[in-house]
Order: sequence, then C-alpha cells, then structure tokens
Amino acid sequence: MRISAKNLGILALPDCCPRCFWMRAKLGWKAPWAIMPGIFSSIDAYSKKAILAYFETNGHFPPWIAGRWAEARPLPTPHHSTFRLTDPETGIVLTGVPDLMLGLPRHRLAILDLKTARYSKHQDFLLPMYQIQLVGYALIAESLDMGTVEALGLIYGEPPPNDHDDGLDALADDQGFSMPFKTTAEPIELDRALIPPLLRQAKTLLEMENPPHGRKGCKECQMVEEMARFCGKLCQP
Repeated sequence: MRISAKNLGILALPDCCPRCFWMRAKLGWKAPWAIMPGIFSSIDAYSKKAILAYFETNGHFPPWIAGRWAEARPLPTPHHSTFRLTDPETGIVLTGVPDLMLGLPRHRLAILDLKTARYSKHQDFLLPMYQIQLVGYALIAESLDMGTVEALGLIYGEPPPNDHDDGLDALADDQGFSMPFKTTAEPIELDRALIPPLLRQAKTLLEMENPPHGRKGCKECQMVEEMARFCGKLCQP
C-alpha cells in the first residue's frame, strides 16, 4: 500500500470527503473532473532551475531564501524510487519528491516546495494539505539519515498584478515575451505528530472494498452521481 505525502495531505483538508478520497485512490489518484494543466509543473521546474543557477553564479541563494538560511547549499534532488519510507505501524509506503532541499551546518536540512500560484484565501485553505506534504518529506529525509530537518517552507511564485501597462513593452522581443514573478516565502510548522493518525486513517479507507459514505454536501460526490445517472441512460437500449 503506497501513498504520496501530498495525497495523504488531502485527509487534512477541512472539507475532505472520505468517499472521494477512496475513489481517487482507486483511480490511481487521477480524477477526470480535476485535471491540472501540465504548464504549472513546467513553470515550477523552470523556477527551480533558475534558483539553482542563481546559486551557481553567486555562491548563495536569492535574498528571499538566503535571508533566513545564509549558509544553505543545494542538495541533489532524490529519486522518487528511493525517497520513501515504510511506516512500521500501518505498512504504508510514504513517497514523494521535494522541490528543494537545502543543506545546513551540523547535518541539518530545510525543505522547500515551489507553488506557481497567487497567495490568496484559497491557497490558505490548502495549507493543511501542503503542511502534510512537507512534513511527510521531512520524515522520509530523516528516515534516510539525510539530516535533521530544521525548517519547512513554501515559495509562492506569482505574476505581477494586471493593473497597469507601464514597462510591459520591455518584456517583449523578437522571440516572444518574458513574465516577471514575485516570490512570497511562507514558513510551515514542522509537526511530526500530524502524520501517524493520517496514515492510520488512510489505511482504514484504502482497505475498504466498497466506498465509504461521502461528506454531506460534497459537490464531487454529487457530480459522480450525476455522471453515473448519465452513463446509465447511455447504456439503456
């Protein structure tokens, strides 16, 4: 039984629906009504390369990272096949790949995750899921003796507000155009005690042969029921 730290974090969301969680797991964590455009993953990967290139050129991270961890150095990104731990209580294999791992003095670590999004109330709503994701990475790293995790953080990258046109002409050239991104660093509490109860909850749900009851008023459950009725009509002779 295997689950990524991010998918485990779904259980921490205030409106988590057990039935939807079960169905997502049975579908291999792919839902046809929640397709995420691949461009965001591409932007995150490009952002990571830019940050590492800055370090390579200057010998330190940009101020919005180095301001807190002046002595940090980038660590190689671990491969998903090895960056994992098996929970001894539930037997669940916890997986994932962090965006940035920073090596600190005295065998300590900081783990950061990049988000291409405006920091808003909606993002604040997702913080419990992001926290579980990062805490899960911390437990995996420590189980592999990569170091003691000292801090976790989110780095939000967002384009400037679209409220004026001053200077936009300089962003376009013969090849296309560039878009500046503003960064916002959000520290995340490192609470290792959050993970075990969620793993136990995940084990209970994933071992069910039939779906559990959904959360009252869940819109995704309503959508599934509507899809089932629609498919039933299509199958009628």
